[in-house]
This record gives sequence, C-alpha cells and structure tokens, in this order.
Amino acid sequence: MTIRLTVAQALVRFLAVQYTARDGARQRLIGATWGIFGHGNVAGIGQALVEYADVMPYHQGRNEQSMVHAAVGYARQSNRLSTHAVTTSIGPGATNLVTGAALATVNHVPVLLLPGDVFATRPADPVLQQLEVPYAGDVSVNDTLRPVSKYFDRVTRPEALIPSALQAVRVLTDPVETGAVTLALPQDVQAEAYDWPEEFFSTRVWTVRRPGADPTELAEAVRAVRAARRPLVVAGGGVHHSRAEDALAEFASLTRVPVASTQAGKGSLRHDHPQDVGGIGHTGTATADELARTADLVIGVGTRWTDFTTASGTLFENPDVRFLNLNIAPFDGHKLAGLPLVADARSGLGELTAALGLHGHRAADSYVTEYTEAKRRWEQRVDSCFEAGEPGVRPTQPQVVGALDALVDESDIIVNAAGSLPGDLHKLWRARSHDQYHLEYGYSCMGYEIPAAIGVKLAAPERNVWALVGDGTYLMMPTEIVTAVQEGIAIKILLVQNHGYASIGGLSESVGGERFGTAYRFPADGGSLTGAPLPVDLAANAASLGMRVLRAKTVRELRAALAEARAADTPTCVYVETETSDTVSGAPPAQAWWDVPVAETATRPSAVKARELYERHVSTRRRHL
Repeated sequence: MTIRLTVAQALVRFLAVQYTARDGARQRLIGATWGIFGHGNVAGIGQALVEYADVMPYHQGRNEQSMVHAAVGYARQSNRLSTHAVTTSIGPGATNLVTGAALATVNHVPVLLLPGDVFATRPADPVLQQLEVPYAGDVSVNDTLRPVSKYFDRVTRPEALIPSALQAVRVLTDPVETGAVTLALPQDVQAEAYDWPEEFFSTRVWTVRRPGADPTELAEAVRAVRAARRPLVVAGGGVHHSRAEDALAEFASLTRVPVASTQAGKGSLRHDHPQDVGGIGHTGTATADELARTADLVIGVGTRWTDFTTASGTLFENPDVRFLNLNIAPFDGHKLAGLPLVADARSGLGELTAALGLHGHRAADSYVTEYTEAKRRWEQRVDSCFEAGEPGVRPTQPQVVGALDALVDESDIIVNAAGSLPGDLHKLWRARSHDQYHLEYGYSCMGYEIPAAIGVKLAAPERNVWALVGDGTYLMMPTEIVTAVQEGIAIKILLVQNHGYASIGGLSESVGGERFGTAYRFPADGGSLTGAPLPVDLAANAASLGMRVLRAKTVRELRAALAEARAADTPTCVYVETETSDTVSGAPPAQAWWDVPVAETATRPSAVKARELYERHVSTRRRHL
C-alpha cells in the first residue's frame, strides 16, 4: 500500500511517529517544529505543517539562530531523548542556522535542521538568494552547514527522503554521534508528490543505548583507582546526559573520592554533598584546583577535557598523574593519554562502584579531612561575595548572583552561556538539583540564554526558568522575548547592565589589550571608548517587546523584584545595573591559568608586562603522555 503525499508532508508525518526509549521510558523524538518562512519553505514545509498541525506542534521564531538555541535548550532539558526541528527558507535564513548548529554539535545535543534549498530542477538559474559557484553547480549556501553537522544530506529526489530521514534519526538518537543534523530540502522537491510506502509512516522506537564497560578496561580502571592516594573525579556533561547523577553520588559516597565539575557537569552532585568540591579549571574553585594540582589519578566522567578544564594543560601538576576516562565516546576516552573506560556514564559508574565495593576501597581519612576543610574555607569566601554592601549602593555582580541564589529552590533552573557570568556562576553558584545549572559553555554563544530558556521552559513547564543575561549578550539576541510573550511562556530574565563586554574587558586588560573596544561608552580623547556610558535603556527595550519589567537599584530592591518575578505567571524581566568600579570587590579571581597568547613584541608597557607573565605561565604547560 502507498500514500500519495508531497515530500514535505511525508517528512512531517514521518517525524511525528519517531520515538526514543531508554530505561523503559518512551518519548517522542521531535516534540515540535520551529519555523520562519520564506519562498524556500513556505509552500513545502510550511504547507505540510498546516496540513498536519494536529500531529506536529509549531512555534514561530524571530531569528533562525535563536530557534536552534531554543531547540537545544529543549533537548538538553529532555536529556537528549527529545528535541525540536527547525525549518528556514533558503539564503540568509539557512546561513543564520550555522552558529546554532555549531553550538549543538560542539555540545553533543541533537537538533534537526530543515533549511530550504535552491531548485533541484534548475528551471531558473540563479533563483532569488542563490549563491553561484562557478566551479561547482551543486553547491549552495546550505553547504556551510556541512562542517557543523553530524549528518548532512541534500534531498534532490522524493524517494531519497526515505534513507535520508532514517539516517538522520539514527544520528539524532546515537549518544555518541548526536549533534546537529541537516536535511537540505530544495524548494521544488518539497512540494513534489510521491507514492510513499505505508511502512514509512509506522511508529518507530529508537533505543538509546547504555553500553557497559569492556571487562579488561574495567579491571584496569579498578587497579588504577585502588593504587591512587589522591584521586579526583572530574564530572562533565556526560553525567547529565546519561542521568548518572545518582550513580556518581553512590560512587563518591562509597569511595570518598572528591568530585569536581566542569561547566557542563556542575550539579552532578548537589553543592552540599560531602564529596562535592565545586567547579574545576580556569573558572573553578580554589578547593578543586588545589586538589587537581596534587592528584595522582584524575577520573574524568563524561568530559571532553577542554582548555578551561585543564587550565590549558597547566593544572594537573603532579609528575605521576594519570587519567582514567569514563566516556561513551572512544574519541574522548583516549584523551590525555588516559586509560579508557568506554561505556555509558551510568553503566560504567555502576560497574566501577560494584568492583571497588568488593575490595572495600575508600580514600584515606587525612585526604577527606583536607578537602572537607578546604571546601569549608571556600564556602566562607562565597558567603563574603554574596554579602550585601552598603544600603543604597548598586550591587556587584556576585551580589546579584547571591540574591538569586538565596531565593531559589531545587525546582528552579538557571540558563547562561557567555560573558562574565559563567565564571562567577561556576565558582559561586550552589547547585541544588541535577538540572538546575544550565550553562552552555562548549561554544559559549552570546545570545543563547533567552531562546534556550524558552526551550527549557517548554520541556519543563512546571519549573521556574531564569535566563541570566548581561547587556552584551542581551543586545545580541533579545528577539525571542516576543515569542515568549506570544505563547505565554513564563520565563524569567535577570538582565544585568554593566555597560560593556565585561568578561572580555577584563581579559583584554590582563593580556595587554587595555580593554580596547570592550566598553559601551562614547568616544573620548583619541577616539577611545572611555567616555560616558551610552544612554541605552535595555529595560525599556524589553518592555517594548511585550515583557513585564521590574527595575532594581539596590540589593534590597533586587531581592524584592526577584521574588515578584518568581511568583509571576507571565514572562518577566528583572533589570539591575551593577557596580563596575575597579575598587569594588567582585568574585574571587581565577584560580588557574587560561592560555590566550600575548603579543610577542610591543612598545606599550601593559603588553610588555603581560608577555612576561604569559611566558612564566606557558613554561609550566605539559603534554600528558
């Protein structure tokens, strides 16, 4: 039996009956489709979404990149078991997907991209928005999505959709290979009819695997842990993807091995778990970084060992340090010349815990006392950062974080990605649940926060979802506020005004760049941007997009505004201007180095001094072999 449908109609019907299954639970793979329509998809995918509105929910976006961010937020909150599709027209609509696709692939989060493409039959050549490439007639702007996609295909014939769609779903549901998947759809092919086999539209359930460890690798891992005197776990995002938090807590409690976390892994243990020692690396805590410097075995669980985590290869100083990498991806399991334990995080931790339990293996009392006392001292520093200043004075950014930290409970979710906030949050935030801390730091993409918060809220409508946004990232992509208002998606935005790119300003100063081009100010003498702050009212801007806005000038007003926003059932923004003077105490400085090369020759004293410091740091870097 066959069913006559257009290619676009067939694709929508196919996607509506794809499911994932893990641990006995089943859920729909494509929960909804985001779309902005133009001539490249309005008559194809657009018409199909109207045709099948009863089986495929639709969300109207304002920016193609932000639609991908919303899909990523939804997918991450759904533990990668469900995601959204994103459709765009050809030309600029398609190329606007590239940043979002890169973000999804870097973070191993599934999203399905359905950009329109130029005519496959080439009745007119070129058509509107077509990129002409003299040496290759089959290239379009959609080819820019190839390097940032885990699977890419251009469907130039109706019958080609069947294998292409099946391959797309295979990659979306593969815990190792998942990321952005792109099906480029020529606009004429989308509207073309074909007689489809009925089986194509049968419900399919794709099992998300939990592979266990190889017995030989597991035995090696057990021997390494038992031989270690100063072991340290580094928990990465794979702990959350696998829902291995309970397994990690059991391992930590049994062995008493301290657990540090990457940005993606923070919250793997609650902040008050005895073995949690906070963030690690350049934005980490003093507790975790000191443990890393003396560790003789570092157990990476679901981490891909980025430069922020390793302090650009300078953090793990012990000459005898070895690495044990529990990771579902062999590529990451072999990093840092480590012992690989290739397995799902939850499965692997369970097997490792059981094997160590047979030997009654536990860290020494002296080691436990050492990191427990260090953690206590760090918590005192956090309390000091959060403590309110003088009445009537603008709060510092850590005080803003502290005001929110004091208000939320384990049901709240905070979303952030870029600027100075990630560093403060990694050091200071006290994660109360496994999914409270939603930081996108694999790509650290400005503009991610607001659309991602919408995606998270769609996946967890009963939760309070906070987008923590600096003025720099807000100006990149505030447009999805309109979507939140339109659909009544009650996200909360905490908008922090510090008059510039604060994070890069500080970095610029440290590397001899003298904060050039990082302040939102009028030009002063010599054309430098050091004059008065720009008279930009971001609160008024958010209100003009339909959002309710609460302004706060002091810590006291901020606490009241945050509480009011948390209780609101409509999209609400809390706006606060922070104190940015160099004399004002902020978050603790970086506890570990980060390699940003400094000019090797310069005449300005700031750059000369920065180069001297750089050479001292870079001399301590090592390759773990």
